[in-house]
Amino acid sequence: MKIKTALISVYHKEGLDEVLQQLSDLEIDIVSTGGTKKFIEEKGFKVQSVEELTSYPSILGGRVKTLHPKIFGGILARRSTESDKQELQEYQIPEIDLVIVDLYPFEKTVATSQNEQEIIEKIDIGGISLIRAAAKNYKDVLVVSSMSQYSNLLELLKNKKGNTDLDDRKLFAKESFNISSHYDTSIYKYFSQNELENFKVSINKATELRYGENPHQKGRFFGDIDEIFTQLHGKKISYNNLLDIDAAVNLIADFDETTIAVMKHNNACGLASRPNLRQAWTDALAADPISAFGGVIISNKEIDLETAAEINKIFFEVIIAPSYKSDALEVLKQKKNRIILIQKGTVTNKYIYRQVLNGALIQEKDTKIEIADNLKTVTVKEPTNKEIEDLLFANKLVKHSKSNTIVIAKDKQLIASGVGETSRIDALKHAIEKAKTFKFDLNGAVLSSDAFFPFADSVETAHKEGITAVIQPGGSIRDKDSIEFCNKNEMSMVFTGVRHFRH
Repeated sequence: MKIKTALISVYHKEGLDEVLQQLSDLEIDIVSTGGTKKFIEEKGFKVQSVEELTSYPSILGGRVKTLHPKIFGGILARRSTESDKQELQEYQIPEIDLVIVDLYPFEKTVATSQNEQEIIEKIDIGGISLIRAAAKNYKDVLVVSSMSQYSNLLELLKNKKGNTDLDDRKLFAKESFNISSHYDTSIYKYFSQNELENFKVSINKATELRYGENPHQKGRFFGDIDEIFTQLHGKKISYNNLLDIDAAVNLIADFDETTIAVMKHNNACGLASRPNLRQAWTDALAADPISAFGGVIISNKEIDLETAAEINKIFFEVIIAPSYKSDALEVLKQKKNRIILIQKGTVTNKYIYRQVLNGALIQEKDTKIEIADNLKTVTVKEPTNKEIEDLLFANKLVKHSKSNTIVIAKDKQLIASGVGETSRIDALKHAIEKAKTFKFDLNGAVLSSDAFFPFADSVETAHKEGITAVIQPGGSIRDKDSIEFCNKNEMSMVFTGVRHFRH
């Protein structure tokens, strides 16, 4: 198909000069309106106004310019249908073979403005209609729906000298429907305020990953990771790296004190809060130095040289921090594949979702952080101030661990955890076994559970190992069994009333 007439209506003018020159060189007629027409004229190219073509002015402050049968008839007419051709001739409608549109920046306006009227005015009507019409009639019309496609358009025009084939037009149409659907989703989300009414997600930016969870699986990341991180060093981030990075960022966000965590398979295998960063690292690593191998390390404070020198002694995949001392960075860069990230943004998602069966589950993100005032002591013995600190520390971690989970902590240090077990007592036994493997003294430690104890066996086992305080949601019909055991054995227990399952 030979392009004879092009309609151009764009918001952004960057990169349009070269397109205009190529259209002029190929003697393709141009129709335009408003600011685009003015821009084309200023660049010295010949252009016919939409108003001249339609014999109808732009009205309602520019809200209605291109919405006219002489425009949409020229786009939607089927060149192979005789009746369409006759109607074009009867109503003197010229065929439009190329539509170049760039939509109003709705998403950007929502992100930068609180003015409702300004946002509403950035809902494109004419542009989105032109895109859909041209894309629908891809058998006869080429549609360019974003300035990001100009380079592809120029290559096509130059190589084929103004001709296009069906595959070209269908490819551009596909991208146009991608852009239009994303645009509509953004508008819907603005009006719905992300409520749990309908599940609509559209993310255009994508990064090709080396593979998915396993080498035989393909994988992509949809999103803009550069909004959250600056990568200073290392190889390309993998699918599994991203899962651990996500878990690490969400965990560390719950801590204000100087804290370091070590993540492995989305669970923390090390965590400690200390006044000194180097000590936080030493104590975080101590919880499980074996699992830390190949893990993801995250700190909520700047990495200094002393800490970096200690961290550098083990093999790990990723390190994340808000900043690094220059000499610390040089130490960490000694391994060429080591991924070093600066976290410059926060994850602000209100909802989380996952694919299940032939649909999706969506829920509010678990942002609940218990504080001392939320705790209800249900035993005769009250926990000490130190135990309360440790209980709250452990409960933050239990929220970010795979269910069923038990966390044992002492002096704001993870001693051990049992995660992803099918029973709560097995999770506790696993945690105790691990603590003993790494020579921890459990006397005076505390225990946190992500859900209630169905039986008293967990507190009985904990007491035998010297654990003195327990935090749990409560809510079992047999809570009294655990409470009675604690009272008889001078243990303290607090209820939070909040379950933190994570599946």
